[in-house]
Amino acid sequence: MIDLATPLLAIDVGRGTQDILVYEPGRPLENSIKLVLPSPTVVVAERIRQATRAGLPIFLDGFLMGGGANTGAIRKHLAGGFPVYAAPGAAATLHDDLERVRSMGVDIRDTPPEGAMTVRTTDYMEAELRMVFALFDVEYPRNVAVAVQDHGYSPHRSNRIHRFELMRERLDAGDWDLLSLAADPVLPDMTRMQAIREQAPGALVTDTGPVALIGALCDPRVREQAEEGIILVNAGNGHTLCFTLKGREIYGLFEHHTGALDQKSLQRYIQKLADGTLTSEEIFDDGGHGAAVRKPLDTDAVVVTGPNRFRLMPEAYQAAPFGDTMLSGCFGLMHLWKHFREG
Repeated sequence: MIDLATPLLAIDVGRGTQDILVYEPGRPLENSIKLVLPSPTVVVAERIRQATRAGLPIFLDGFLMGGGANTGAIRKHLAGGFPVYAAPGAAATLHDDLERVRSMGVDIRDTPPEGAMTVRTTDYMEAELRMVFALFDVEYPRNVAVAVQDHGYSPHRSNRIHRFELMRERLDAGDWDLLSLAADPVLPDMTRMQAIREQAPGALVTDTGPVALIGALCDPRVREQAEEGIILVNAGNGHTLCFTLKGREIYGLFEHHTGALDQKSLQRYIQKLADGTLTSEEIFDDGGHGAAVRKPLDTDAVVVTGPNRFRLMPEAYQAAPFGDTMLSGCFGLMHLWKHFREG
């Protein structure tokens, strides 16, 4: 059972949703404040589409944030013949190489031109969340933990390769311990995470994929099975991350794009991971990030979490830490806060 000394705001930022938990000491987790809201990239995309419909130029201002829906909306805005301006920090949302951003047709500048609609870019929507909490007379917690997926700074090579190289380095440095995939403070290369730390200097900021699986282990059944060996899958909206795990030791892992997977292909990759035969090239050539295998794991225990769990793995055990199937990432952040800050 997790026992924190002071309230914690945990925010798990995904491609489709941002899942939010306010943990308060003394309150049962089942009665905690919980929100499942549109992801910041979805919110920003809609604001851009509003400008497109109105025929207005836009000025992106704020911080580097995750892409996805917002970058698609920007491209459509440009394709419609409407100008896009961006401050340097916000422009990095589109690509680490700002010259490539300029080649898209984005004018990078410090101030907005007259008549442009300003769209704020951020993964940490503090102002909006403070407004929501104030409406319900809820004090905004001082402790904040945020999870985002960061590919690391990679202006001139594949960010898929770079992200997985960083994960492999963390594993090797941490003797393949599950918690080695989380770092506090944030690694300098993780620019998306650094942008959140700039906005919330004391925050714990880490990666979405591992925290969801760490959170899944808060389910007593999952935790018990992990002692003998388990296959853990986080089927997110954007990415699917799979571990073979015994205790806290990772035997192997792979990361792929969820949209490129179906039940058959995912099961094939899982089997090869468990057998110890999966290669990083196989995943990368299929459009994913990569794989790393230390040794095979013989187990029939398979657990899945994440919003695409029923589509990809309807027969697997659906992790429900503290009775909740959507907030695994938030519970993982709680565990990491206790480990790093109160342990």
